[in-house]
Amino acid sequence: MEEILDCVVIGGGPAGLTAATYLSRFLLKIVVVDGGKSRAGLIPCTRNHAGFPQGISGKELIGRMKEQAQLYGTRIEDGMVSRLDLEQGLFTATWGAGSVKARTVLLATGVSNRRPPMDEALHDEALTRGLIRYCPICDGYEVTDKRVGVIGSGSHGVAEALFIRGFTADVTLIAPDKAMQLKAEDAERLKAAAIECVDGPAQAVAAHDDCIVVDTAEGHYSFDSVYPALGSDTHVQLAEMLGADLSSDNCIKVDAHQRTSVPGLYAAGDVVLGLDQISHAMGEGGVAATTIRNDLASKKPLLR
Repeated sequence: MEEILDCVVIGGGPAGLTAATYLSRFLLKIVVVDGGKSRAGLIPCTRNHAGFPQGISGKELIGRMKEQAQLYGTRIEDGMVSRLDLEQGLFTATWGAGSVKARTVLLATGVSNRRPPMDEALHDEALTRGLIRYCPICDGYEVTDKRVGVIGSGSHGVAEALFIRGFTADVTLIAPDKAMQLKAEDAERLKAAAIECVDGPAQAVAAHDDCIVVDTAEGHYSFDSVYPALGSDTHVQLAEMLGADLSSDNCIKVDAHQRTSVPGLYAAGDVVLGLDQISHAMGEGGVAATTIRNDLASKKPLLR
């Protein structure tokens, strides 16, 4: 007979791997299916994560978390889960190389940042060197008193530019694809903060040793770093397959213990509405794992 697991964790980022360590240490039978697309793995160096005074790369952090989970028996499968079914109280997760059945599922599928229009190789090089950054909460400190461009528009772009203005006086907001269109109150806020506004379209065209060049409708601009503020895409497709409730922001709705609207289905990390931070995702992973363990025990006592 096919083995029925206690839980399948979909996603191998900070939330999923934290949950995996907890679940394995709860002596539950689990598997992590990881497509290798964690946003955390793209971070060249985070100095905002507690316990690493000199910083740590996202790739190294994820590697350490995998090692820790595997130390306690977690099985990790490489693959992108393409289908999630629920029948007679059991979930079936299917990916290219196989499938598993489990009593519960934790979705830790995260989000993807929308990238600015530029050559992919140039983007990756610039990201590695800190010329492109995506999270001013994480690394705004690193651009203190530097020249910063924000590619974005609307309230989201304005909010990001104003946030970064707390670190440097030299901030320029660039429309991504057309002339800048702002609400009157947003224009006043930018003017009061002395943030320059530039019409698009915007395209990063070169990365030099110490700056990145952005081509705009008003000419070339050079910056020490550029923050794209173009939004993100939340990976909720598997939740939608099971009819789980989503928020107006297209995130998976959960209760205070990471339960979704579908019994046995849980979610944690950036796929859930909240602060998109490694530490926050890890906390949600720990909450979700503990809830899964206790919910399973309420149906059948977990006795050694």
